[in-house]
Amino acid sequence: MTPMAGTASAPTSHTLSVGLIGTGRMGSFHAETLARRLPGVRLGALADPVPGAARALADRLGCATAHTDTADLFADPDIDAVVIATPARTHADLVEAAAKAGKAVYCEKPMAVTLADADRAVEAARVAGVPLQVGFNRRYDAGFRAAHDRIRAGDIGTPQLLRSLTRDPGLADPSRVPPWTIFLETLIHDFDTLRYLNPGAEPAEVFAMADALVRPDFKDRGLLDTAVVTVRFDNGALATAEANFQAVYGYDVRGEVFGSNGMFTMGDIRRTHLTAYGPDGIGADCTTYDQDLFRDAYVAELADFTETVRTGRTPYVTGEDARAALAVALAAVESVTTGRPVPVLR
Repeated sequence: MTPMAGTASAPTSHTLSVGLIGTGRMGSFHAETLARRLPGVRLGALADPVPGAARALADRLGCATAHTDTADLFADPDIDAVVIATPARTHADLVEAAAKAGKAVYCEKPMAVTLADADRAVEAARVAGVPLQVGFNRRYDAGFRAAHDRIRAGDIGTPQLLRSLTRDPGLADPSRVPPWTIFLETLIHDFDTLRYLNPGAEPAEVFAMADALVRPDFKDRGLLDTAVVTVRFDNGALATAEANFQAVYGYDVRGEVFGSNGMFTMGDIRRTHLTAYGPDGIGADCTTYDQDLFRDAYVAELADFTETVRTGRTPYVTGEDARAALAVALAAVESVTTGRPVPVLR
């Protein structure tokens, strides 16, 4: 993965010791990557406020140190960097604390849920002189990365129409979905993807519609499970982002860019290239889990982060990128609330 040029914290050559906070579904995958998939990197410590959670994962991965208090992890002088994989509304505070402790920071998306918190997190990393990378994994997917590079090279001319979609395979427990999750935690990926696929342009205005179509019985509790967002960019390009929490056929993530000289499409839900032809018609097995569809991308983003810490270069996905995607998400929330187009704050 070729990084963006720039400088960050001082380079290091020793085995990198990374601590991880949050041992849930995504945190467990990242912990396993740090422990087993990255040469020259070791999982130095785990932290989770749930009693026994960090210890159980540490034992499984052969990690000696587990904490229930994140302050203990931040105070450890042997930890070079921190991966944050906790609930979204804790991210900004943890980024700030990690930066103040002098640790390089990788944070799962969204980095924050308000622009003020995003600014606070970015500023903390800047003042501390540590890299801050955010987990927009589609930038590390081979197809999306190739499209970005070719768009930057001018291969399809001027982008005019863009599309990004996320359809999750199932809504297991709607009572556990916080309000506005579809924008702040799901479509935030698509908003970043649209920026990534329209290099040099910024979202200017948003119009969004959303409803509870999967579980209408939870709408009065604040659940929105289906959404479509139209984004106008400052270079004139028009884009749509859509999401739904229950695609019965699998985990569906795709992108499309139509330009003056052609079109690129990205994403393939099929588990393999096998297509079956039989008496019931034509069929293919589909991917149903994000850690299967984006497995290589999830590993690549942490490989890139640890290399960023080693070399002192600027992260490929920055805190400023996370703030820009959040600004679109918050404009979408306001648009749904007011029923009107909303300008994107810079």
